[in-house]
Amino acid sequence: MASEESFGVLVHHRGSIKTKTRSGVKFTDKDPLCIVVKPTTSYDDLVRSVLMKLGLEGAKRVKKFFYRIPITVLQDTVKYDCFTIGSDEDLQVMGSNRNATTEAVAAGSSSRPAVASSSVPVYEPAVEPVASPSFAVDLNDGVGDVVGSVDILPNALQGVPPVGVGDGVLGDVEEDDVEPDMIEDDSGDEVGATEPALVVGGSSSGTQQYPPHFSSLDLDAMRQEGVSGHSVGFGARDAEGTAGLTEFQVGQQFQDKDEALLSVKTYSIRRRVQYKVVESDHRRYVGKCSEFGNGCTWLIRLSLWKRKGIWEVKQYNGPHTCLATSISSDHRSLDYHVISAFVMPMVRADASVSIKVLLNATAAHFGFRPTYRRVWMAKQKAIALVYGDWDESYNELPRWVLGVQLTMPGTVAILRTSPVRVSGQVDESQAFFHRLFWTFPPLIQAFLHCKPLVSIDGTHLYGKYGGTLLIAIAQDGNSNILPVAFALVEGENAESWSFFLSHLRQHVTPQPGLLVISDRHNGIKAALEAPDGGWLPPSAYRAFCIRHVAANFSLTFKGKDARRLLVNAAYAKTEVEFDYWFDILRSEDPAMCEWANRIDYSLWTQHRDEGRRFGHMTTNISECVNSILKGVRNLPVCSLVKATYGRLAELFVRKGREAEAQMGTGQQFSQYLVKCIEANLKNSRCFTVTLYDRDNSEFTVAETTPTGSFSLGTYRVSLASQTCDCGYFQALHFPCQHALACCAYSRVTWSSYVHSVYQISSVFRVYQMGFTPPIPEGFWPPYDGPTVIPDPAKRR
Repeated sequence: MASEESFGVLVHHRGSIKTKTRSGVKFTDKDPLCIVVKPTTSYDDLVRSVLMKLGLEGAKRVKKFFYRIPITVLQDTVKYDCFTIGSDEDLQVMGSNRNATTEAVAAGSSSRPAVASSSVPVYEPAVEPVASPSFAVDLNDGVGDVVGSVDILPNALQGVPPVGVGDGVLGDVEEDDVEPDMIEDDSGDEVGATEPALVVGGSSSGTQQYPPHFSSLDLDAMRQEGVSGHSVGFGARDAEGTAGLTEFQVGQQFQDKDEALLSVKTYSIRRRVQYKVVESDHRRYVGKCSEFGNGCTWLIRLSLWKRKGIWEVKQYNGPHTCLATSISSDHRSLDYHVISAFVMPMVRADASVSIKVLLNATAAHFGFRPTYRRVWMAKQKAIALVYGDWDESYNELPRWVLGVQLTMPGTVAILRTSPVRVSGQVDESQAFFHRLFWTFPPLIQAFLHCKPLVSIDGTHLYGKYGGTLLIAIAQDGNSNILPVAFALVEGENAESWSFFLSHLRQHVTPQPGLLVISDRHNGIKAALEAPDGGWLPPSAYRAFCIRHVAANFSLTFKGKDARRLLVNAAYAKTEVEFDYWFDILRSEDPAMCEWANRIDYSLWTQHRDEGRRFGHMTTNISECVNSILKGVRNLPVCSLVKATYGRLAELFVRKGREAEAQMGTGQQFSQYLVKCIEANLKNSRCFTVTLYDRDNSEFTVAETTPTGSFSLGTYRVSLASQTCDCGYFQALHFPCQHALACCAYSRVTWSSYVHSVYQISSVFRVYQMGFTPPIPEGFWPPYDGPTVIPDPAKRR
């Protein structure tokens, strides 16, 4: 889910009663049970959990879920909108709706629920937040295969801290929600294009609906976003359609013009009518219905009250007496300013929330579907309000460099700019941002105690300006990933990779014999093969990420089975196992093997890497972005680099405490190693060991059945060279099950054959240094260089 949170689910038996009233739908529920919906819970998991809790798994089925949202409170009556939950994306939007109290209904009948929806300006005193009734559901039991009733109630949730991720499983290289590099032009940004369909409350099979992110109940949340509760609350439509919409009143006040305009636009959207601006300046604002003079007299006049600095309704002729002449899926008043105010809480909660989720939520809330570009612009505006202006953020970087170096001496931050030319002349007062490399002293110290390998990869930025974030990722002895260096560059090319890798080698990874795991990008190849780069053997070695190799393979050869065979061959730890999978691949299509044979085996197979991979086959860029750097690619550049400092500081505290606690209990090795050794010990009890030398170092191990009736295979083990024919000993650098059997036979401890990186003391030293609390920006040293500005050619 977009929001890393869980929420509660109240389940009710089929004794639930649902009645319709003039003000909406009321539910009476009994005997609630509780289900916890986690961030990873899918729609199918929710259905399964409901049936299990009700004891109906296998006997009943859930036909539909509905959830209902309280949209307004009139005295003691709550009005609701109802929408369908039918997919994982619906659950994602519901989970991200952290400021709204929502209520869900799962229904067994195929009839559509009664819908009451609206959102218009009202003038009323602040209403205390009302506790929502349970997330109610009526699952019609009369059909025989549809369960009783279920209620779902999202609670206030706490963020889940990122968890260290080990070797990633094969999957997509990037995250699922990938925004396009180019945003198509939206000529109808202020006046939307007419489309045949109109999105309304209540979901049909072809339209998914989403809850509003905040309602009239969330006055505090709206005030935080600069929207006062008395001026931009939300009314409701009754059974007669728009007749129940609350109108403006003369004397109604707004804190500023933006707030007043937002209220007028929201009213127009909810009325499904158009209006035109007659006059607008810093003192007054006048709007008339588009049909003014043709049977409608709607007019609003607002003026600035200078003494108080507020805007007030001076004249109002309403309501509208016209009718919409056409049905459109868009509305000219639903511009990116209105959408930005609506999606603000969602963006504040999770900057990585996808445009698709925001677009669907906007469409469900307002009843009109804006263009992708308009929602993208709205998100960028919301991010700028929360995290700082996109353009000014570039000029903050030089001061951040000075400030962070003052906070933590030893911080490496290298900023590169390019000249700005005006009429062929260099403008000395300005400079374009070009590249930035940065790392922190705790990361430099941490890498000394990590495995002697580093993964490098790049990922696109998704903000107002394009670019690429390059990351170097290390791994500790407990299979946690740790980013150790970053760079913001114009894109992945030979020059940008050379810039990143040269500083990475100089400042973070000077160790000899280092392994670099990467994709097959030509820019990386050129940078690593540069004679003076320090990345050539024997100083360093290169390996390919099997995820990228498999992705390239799939471009030529379709089918998951062929890809799986290639991956299995790559993961094979012995030549015999590799030949087994490769022969199957050859039988499928000899051309597949010919394609794979064009890549040196030492670059992509584990059995030929001489143990340098430590079992890690991928770059782990996706895991790093998801678990540690979630959302940073959506932020302005200075907020992005600040976020890396804060996120890593939290990570070091958490992982350092974990390792320290384990050391305090007398543990010698990491939890990852302990689990592996325990699994290997279980399998080593049925082996027959034969000693072949007097120094207790050369053995053969015969795998036998538990009864010892026949052998499953024989392996040669050398404790002196720490090798085994199975390949695990030399690949992972700790004893395999056969080596453990030899240690037990010789009565020697197996711990002496474990690489030092797996010791818990080494894991603790990775996170031992820690970060210093940042010095407030007001105390940063002054910067007197040229103003750093974004390159307009990089604007998305």
